[in-house]
Amino acid sequence: MACLLQPHGLLPLWTLLLLAGGVAEAGKLLVLPMDGSHWLSMSMVVEKLYQSGHEVTMVIPEVSWRLGSSVPYTVKTYKPSYSLEEFNQVFRRFADNQWDNISKDIFSAMKNPNTTVFFEYLFSNCRSLFQNAELLRFIRESAFDAIFFDPFDQCGFILAKYFSLPSVAFTRGLFCHFLEEATQCPIPLSYVPRGMSGLSESMTFVERLRNHLYHLLEVSVCPLFLEIPVNIASDILQRPLTLKELYSDTAIWLLRTDFVFDYPKPLMPNMVFVGGITCHESKPLSEEFEGYVNASGEHGIVVFSLGSMVSEIPEAKAMEIAEALGTIPQTVLWRYTGKPPSNLAKNTKLVKWLPQNDLLGHPKTRAFITHAGSHGIYEGLCNGVPMVLMPLFGDQMDNAKRMESRGAGVTLNVLEMTSADLSKALKTVINDKSYKENIMRLSALHKDRPISPLDLAVFWVEFVMRNKGAPHLRVAAHDLNWFQYHSLDVIAFLLAIVLTVVFIAVKSCMFCFHKCFGKKGKAKKAPKSKSH
Repeated sequence: MACLLQPHGLLPLWTLLLLAGGVAEAGKLLVLPMDGSHWLSMSMVVEKLYQSGHEVTMVIPEVSWRLGSSVPYTVKTYKPSYSLEEFNQVFRRFADNQWDNISKDIFSAMKNPNTTVFFEYLFSNCRSLFQNAELLRFIRESAFDAIFFDPFDQCGFILAKYFSLPSVAFTRGLFCHFLEEATQCPIPLSYVPRGMSGLSESMTFVERLRNHLYHLLEVSVCPLFLEIPVNIASDILQRPLTLKELYSDTAIWLLRTDFVFDYPKPLMPNMVFVGGITCHESKPLSEEFEGYVNASGEHGIVVFSLGSMVSEIPEAKAMEIAEALGTIPQTVLWRYTGKPPSNLAKNTKLVKWLPQNDLLGHPKTRAFITHAGSHGIYEGLCNGVPMVLMPLFGDQMDNAKRMESRGAGVTLNVLEMTSADLSKALKTVINDKSYKENIMRLSALHKDRPISPLDLAVFWVEFVMRNKGAPHLRVAAHDLNWFQYHSLDVIAFLLAIVLTVVFIAVKSCMFCFHKCFGKKGKAKKAPKSKSH
């Protein structure tokens, strides 16, 4: 790779060009975020874009948990069809339902009424947004250079299409197979496990069969789950639309993953990995948490958090967990806002909030108990802390599988595990040195990159703003039907030629055989008839 000699060493030429290209003239960016934990990493990109001098306008519903609070850029709101109390109730039913002993595959989730109602609330936001004529007029008159959105509620696709805005999607992935369909990216089912299938990249024959069947179910069932946003899009754009049409105009897909975390697979030119945006150097702990860490002595601490969206655990399960935590010598810092278990051990400290990344970066941290959300996984990975993974829903099962398959953690079924299971898992990742070695190796691989994920994300958003999209990265496969995409017309044509040649060859041989051997047969029969 070509390099330029710098006062402090060598820097790759393409990195210099990338960073230089990132110094763009101030542009106007429309941001459509998703509430909850999704906003944690997206907010870092938006903040850096704002600091770079861009004019940022964020469009959010009036009802939200995290959005719009203490942000320095322009915020425009619209009135949703529900109140904060109603939304909290719906989400609480959805969250509490994850503790029921039900199937966690994507198809069962789609049929679950608590899941469908929760998503109906999210999908309804887009209709509410488009009912706000003043907001639509503002967006039209603002002449934004691009839209930067989280596709979880699907509205960013519709807004981009309605106003013909170049778009950048920021996500862990789309539902089912739609990311591959949106980008026309191949998905070899022999080694690329489908989302929420619980499979790894190394599959047996039975697992590959299961992967194929799972994909067939995706193709047949998932469109039904997304009928609401498709209908909303069709109503707003006043023409029938398919999901492929809705998704395929996205200029750049910023995906919160990388090949240290995810399994290797094909990618398209407009798919950019930015996993690990939330990773950053740990800061000094507050006096309270420094006191907890210092009091742990030589045994160190264990950090325990099931994410910002899980505030309570069923009492019986909480007591099982508390019993297991009391069996290890480490001090456990457990982020938990529910009713304290009556059997809480002396080594376990309950806190309503904890500086997760700062604690994980402390040299005395021995293990991390996590629900396997992508943000938590990356913070554990970046800081090199072995994990006990207790996934609850969504992509968390797949995230846990990836870490476990790389020897960086132990996965437990949080609904079926006993206190003995959790105790054994903790002792395994703490005492078995291979887990620490594996996670440190993965951490080093993740950090060995020419540009940080945050800078890379900012570059591509600015790239789309400067160039009004990225049409040169859009593959021609978008313009083909399924018959052409799989070259069935070419195969049929070649097969027809082969069959024609074979037919002519056979007919020619039969003709020659008839001419050569047919006359001899007649010649031999002639004397017989004569003598007779």
